[in-house]
Amino acid sequence: MTKILIIEDDTAIHSLVKEALELHGFDTLSAYSGTEGKLLNEQHSVDVVLLDLMLPGMNGEEFLQDIRQDSAVPVIVISAKNDQESKVELLMNGADDYLIKPFDVKELLARIQIQLRHAAKSSACQVKEVHYKNIRVNVDTREVEVNGQSVHLTGREYAILLLFLENPQKVFSRANIYESVWNEPFFDNDKTINMHISNLRNKLNADGTNYIKTVWGIGFKFD
Repeated sequence: MTKILIIEDDTAIHSLVKEALELHGFDTLSAYSGTEGKLLNEQHSVDVVLLDLMLPGMNGEEFLQDIRQDSAVPVIVISAKNDQESKVELLMNGADDYLIKPFDVKELLARIQIQLRHAAKSSACQVKEVHYKNIRVNVDTREVEVNGQSVHLTGREYAILLLFLENPQKVFSRANIYESVWNEPFFDNDKTINMHISNLRNKLNADGTNYIKTVWGIGFKFD
């Protein structure tokens, strides 16, 4: 059964989310602080994390930074912060999605399903390892190495990397990337794509090679 870790200290919101998830057949784990969430994540195999930011003990930003040291589990941030700067910063630091409070439960369920589909695509791949120049990807464990050094990617960065690796030399428009990775229609999301490409490009540059080329006026390609 799919297991969702809820890290939210507002008991009313926590209960609402927990009830909705269990009603739709999900198994849930409840944490009311970042520290408790970290412990539960280490003790259980979690499929998706729902993360509040304003938490007692370890806050949401600290939890995200900690989990991204060794895990690519999808993390959906749920926060009252609605400014663009906060959203971009969280996405760049490892969040896979961002939902603003107050939110519609149906939208939350849809976003969870999107993350689960991404994970299912990766696990369905029959090739256990993908190699390209100095890049090695273990599809089973989602581990990525560049020149023998481990590189930690967010779920979206990992999905974009696989898209490039499976289609070397193909030029992808921003719309191609967004609709393939986010599974949503592309509506003027250039900033979102540029941010993820920039972050992925910097992480893959560990061996000094610029793997992602910009094709001006079109998009990006892997080279």
